[in-house]
Amino acid sequence: MKKLTTALLAASLISVLTGCSAPAASDNSGGETSDRTIRVAVIKQLDHASLDEIADAITAELDVLAEKNGVTIEYTVDSGQNDPTTLQQYAAQYVGDNVDVIIPIATLAAQTMAGATEDSGIPVVYAAISDPEAAELTGIANVSGTSDALNTEQIMDMMFAMNPDIRTVGLLYSQSEKNSEKPIAEAKAYLDAKGIAYEEKTGNTNDEVIQAVSALVAADVDAVFTPTDNVVMATELTIAETLADAGIPHYTGADSFVRNGAFATCGVNYTDLGTKTADLAYEAVTGGMDSLEDYYLMDGGIITVNTETAAKLNLGNYADVFASFGTLSEVTTSEE
Repeated sequence: MKKLTTALLAASLISVLTGCSAPAASDNSGGETSDRTIRVAVIKQLDHASLDEIADAITAELDVLAEKNGVTIEYTVDSGQNDPTTLQQYAAQYVGDNVDVIIPIATLAAQTMAGATEDSGIPVVYAAISDPEAAELTGIANVSGTSDALNTEQIMDMMFAMNPDIRTVGLLYSQSEKNSEKPIAEAKAYLDAKGIAYEEKTGNTNDEVIQAVSALVAADVDAVFTPTDNVVMATELTIAETLADAGIPHYTGADSFVRNGAFATCGVNYTDLGTKTADLAYEAVTGGMDSLEDYYLMDGGIITVNTETAAKLNLGNYADVFASFGTLSEVTTSEE
C-alpha cells in the first residue's frame, strides 16, 4: 500500500477549453519531441477564491510542463457549483471522453471523481483535501493528490497570542464540509483544555452563514475561527466586514479567506499546492500511478495578515505578535 509523505513546494455542463500547451520543443535530454496530446479535466467543487487560485496554479503549471517536456496538454476547467448531481454529470462526461487524468479540487469533487473512475482506472489527482483518510480517498490505486491539512493548534495559539484575555471563541463552519470536521474537533479540544467557552454556529448556504455570523456577533464572542471551509469561504467578503465592524478578528484556514477580508491565518500557500498537484497529475500520466504516494501533505508556516482588517481592528502589532509563528505575508482585501 502506498504511504503518506510530506512535500514542500515554494452551471453549464459544456466544458470550455481554457488553455493548451506551447508547440512541441526539444526535451532536456536533447531527444526527439513527443507529439502526444495529454487531456486533463480540472473540476472545482464550486467557484470561490481558494479553489480559483488552485485551478489557476494548476493550469499555469500544466503550460510550463508542456513547454518543458515538448508535449501538448489540453485542459478544461469546470465548476460543479457545489451540486452533487452536477459533479456526477461532469464525472460521467470525463469518463466517457476517456481523459488522461482528472484533477478535482475539494473533497466532494474528489469523492465523486474517485467513485466514477473505479472501473475505468482513469487517474484522479485531487487538490486541497484536508483529511484524505476521513474522506475515504486513501488506498485507492488510481487516486492520489495534495492535502492542505490545517495546523489548528497553531492558529489557536496565534489567536491567544494576540489576545490572551479571550473569554469566548466563535466556531463558524458548515456541517456539509468534511474538511471542517477534524479541525473543529481539534479547536474544541484545545479550548476545553484551556477552559475557554465557545459558541458553535453553522450554515450550509450563504444566507445561513450570514445569519450564523450575526448570531456570533450577538453572542459577543472575542474571536472567530473557521477552518478551510468552502461554504464559509463563499461568503467571506460579506461576513468579514460584519465581523470587523463588530471588532471581532476572524482567524481562518487559508490565505484566500484573508484576501477576502478575514484577519489572519497560518496555512498552506494555495498557488504552491496547485503547482504541486499539476506536477503529480503529469507524473501520473507519464510515469503511472504506482510512482505516487497515497497523498502529499503540503507544509504551512506562512502567516497571512490582512493589513486593512488589522487596522480596522486596531491590531497593528501583529508583526511582533506573530513573529515566532512563521513567515509573514501581508495582503489587502481583494474580490478575486
